[in-house]
Amino acid sequence: MTAPDPGDAAVAPDRPSPAVPPTSATSAASTTPASSLPRASGVLGPEHRALSVGIVSVVLLIAFEATAVGTAMPVAARELNGIPLYAFAFSAYFTTSLFAMVFSGQWADRSGPLAPLAAGIGAFGAGLLLSGTATAMWLFILGRAVQGVGGGLVIVALYVVVSRAYPERLRPAIMAGFAASWVIPSVVGPLASGTVTEHLGWRWVFIGIPVLVVPPLALALPAIRARASGPADTTAPAPAFDRHRIRLALAISLGAALLQYAGQDLRPLSLVPAAAGVACLVPAVLGLLPAGTWRAARGLPSVVLLRGVASGAFVAAESFVPLMLVTQRGLSPTMAGLSLALGGATWAFGSYVQSRPRLEPYRERLMAGGMVLVALAIVIAPTVLIAAVPVWVLAAGWGLGCLGMGAVISSTSVLLLKLSAPEEAGANSAALQISDGLSNVLLLAAGGAAFAALGGGAVGAHATTADAATGSHPAAFVAVFLPMAAVALAGVWVATRVRVPAR
Repeated sequence: MTAPDPGDAAVAPDRPSPAVPPTSATSAASTTPASSLPRASGVLGPEHRALSVGIVSVVLLIAFEATAVGTAMPVAARELNGIPLYAFAFSAYFTTSLFAMVFSGQWADRSGPLAPLAAGIGAFGAGLLLSGTATAMWLFILGRAVQGVGGGLVIVALYVVVSRAYPERLRPAIMAGFAASWVIPSVVGPLASGTVTEHLGWRWVFIGIPVLVVPPLALALPAIRARASGPADTTAPAPAFDRHRIRLALAISLGAALLQYAGQDLRPLSLVPAAAGVACLVPAVLGLLPAGTWRAARGLPSVVLLRGVASGAFVAAESFVPLMLVTQRGLSPTMAGLSLALGGATWAFGSYVQSRPRLEPYRERLMAGGMVLVALAIVIAPTVLIAAVPVWVLAAGWGLGCLGMGAVISSTSVLLLKLSAPEEAGANSAALQISDGLSNVLLLAAGGAAFAALGGGAVGAHATTADAATGSHPAAFVAVFLPMAAVALAGVWVATRVRVPAR
């Protein structure tokens, strides 16, 4: 489950700036009204209660979507004859969200997070309705793309809200609250989605979720208007939209889409869109991410890189878990979804652990240990392809992986805001989410290509349901999981470089 740990990807308007020493960020943050609150006040204290409940409700909506839709996805893809395009159903979301993240960062820095958050929730619901009424796989994927626009707008706006409305000492706690909001959806979401899918049809899963849009709007928007609306510096003129960065954002989305297409086409001619994708992607990534990201420079660049490594490896692997359990072990969609339910609780616990003040000096070690758990979980997952291995082994292993993800994802969010001045929170949050979303697209493309090349696409597309359940292409799943485990192990080293050396 990817926690878009808002949580579920900063920089100056022209180009990412070097990491700001913690003392500078702390000093800048101390000029905000939030830092003048009494030290005894917590995230549920009188000053923050309405806002905390509201924005956690927004994350709750995202969590229900991710857990419920992920459970229904294999059935939807099979009914629409779209299993060969299965990876596109996930990557389309991340591809369009890349552009929306950059636009949302500029929008929020310019006029506050309220407008992008409201627009994002609206687009999110519209995309669900489009997917739920789709009559062909390409329409289903288009709906996921619209959802991605909404998700990209929302997640960056939420980071800006946290940066402006909460003092630094409360940010780990609100990030832990975001993670905790995944617990109930992780248990209830797959069960409800599987039951609805089996008895009413997968379409009702998508059509029913937009009903949840109304409560977060009613709770979050008034509180944000009161505490975090408007530009960070009301005395300075509103900055203009940086058209160069917006063009780079379009290029990064187009490049990611072309690479995804090339990875699924698997013909010699696919080298043409692949080359075009690289030509779009490389300069755009260099222009939008902090300088030194790709060499894991210490501080902010490594924080941004680690977010991408952790999220990309985990999401690419998890996207194939329900499909593997349905097609290879013959589980129902309900049971396939419930096999991942433990992860919601362990993810929340990992996020809670990182929020403890006593562990702050050991955050780097905590993140490295978290990446070890993620790699271990991904290695364990394909063992259920062996009939003698019970499914609970995968469930337990995935719970460990989610524990690690909870510690890593929340920690990258906390460190990013610590290294960002208030007026850079939107752009820096966009950089973090770009790393997150782009790695999801690229690793899903790589995993999807390996899956299709080894015959995974034939499961369900050219076989009967009974044949699919027997699991005729287990190697296709192994080709997805093992490379992602290697990526996660690389994240262990990156985690050792997230702190700025003391001066």
